[in-house]
Amino acid sequence: MNMAYRSGCPINLTLEMLGDRWSLIVIRDVMFGNRRHYRELLTHSEEKIASNILADRLKRLVEVGLLSRRDDPSHKQKAIYSLTEPSIQLVPLLAHMGAWGRRYTPVSRPLSIRAQLLEEGGPPLWEAFMEELRALHLGTPAPARSVLAELQAAYLAVMAQEEGAAGTLKA
Repeated sequence: MNMAYRSGCPINLTLEMLGDRWSLIVIRDVMFGNRRHYRELLTHSEEKIASNILADRLKRLVEVGLLSRRDDPSHKQKAIYSLTEPSIQLVPLLAHMGAWGRRYTPVSRPLSIRAQLLEEGGPPLWEAFMEELRALHLGTPAPARSVLAELQAAYLAVMAQEEGAAGTLKA
């Protein structure tokens, strides 16, 4: 993608690539939700991304090298989206953004539990997660530890607690 950049400042260049409202959300959903198809990304978006915006962001993220796209062998009209090494390297940035959001915004417990675990686990957990993402998206050997499974289990446990609490409030 041949873009004209406003300046050579690394923060500016990063924001020009990722600073719109949806790019990091799409990467987050591929990364943490393991959503690999357009339809999954569209129908499971907590933020209700519009179909035309999702299609545009996927195209743009592929063009700038943050996602790769290949045809799905099981379905001629489907594509599988994968993280690339540069997007896998965003794990620490997303961990820091989640930690900041937990401190300074009105987060929901279920949607912030993964951010809490990433913050508490720090760089060793981020490295383990990036190793697992490389296995899932780049085909490297799978590590013994599944951070994705740990994050999902924590999310499901909090959801169950919330539903249990809601049930006792109704009783």
